[in-house]
Amino acid sequence: MYRRQRHFYDATRKFYLLGRDGLVRGLKPPPGGSVLEIGCGTGRNLIRIARAYPQARCYGLDVSEEMLVTARQAIARAGLSGRITLAQADATNFEPRALFGREDFDRVVISYALSMIPPWRAALARALAALAAGGSLHIVDFGDQAGLPQVFRAALDRWLALFQVTPRPELGEALAALCREAGASGRTTRLFRGYAVLAIATKP
Repeated sequence: MYRRQRHFYDATRKFYLLGRDGLVRGLKPPPGGSVLEIGCGTGRNLIRIARAYPQARCYGLDVSEEMLVTARQAIARAGLSGRITLAQADATNFEPRALFGREDFDRVVISYALSMIPPWRAALARALAALAAGGSLHIVDFGDQAGLPQVFRAALDRWLALFQVTPRPELGEALAALCREAGASGRTTRLFRGYAVLAIATKP
């Protein structure tokens, strides 16, 4: 799908992938900390994270090699190749040690990717498992749109379906269950009248 879309992905998605920059502002990794983005796509978020937190080491994985080609080019243009490491991997079963030479991360980010991953619960569980002690998982994605007009919700669902995107209204419930199992704490916040949802889970 992204062989062609990657060339104009960022120019179009900025109008409706809302909440991404707020997520970046809330990361606040520790000095010298590590940040992993799962489903990093074109590298747009990783570049912003690296610029916002110059002491952090950033990592990204994506299942699409086409997207990673674009991400590597964008990261190189930004002069950040020395601080951002990319790898091709499946969000549901990646191994941090094999990909990046480390066991875990201080921050893990998933931005509008769970809605594109059919086994999204498995990806969510793997992301939580990749956190270091005291680390946090930050997710932004489409919400339930409960506060928006029905006609808008129906049109948005049809539009998203064209790109194989399925909102996950059960995200909060699924994250809460995983947090209970892991002894972690989690919270979700509805954004823009439910258009999007921000979820954060923190390991003790």
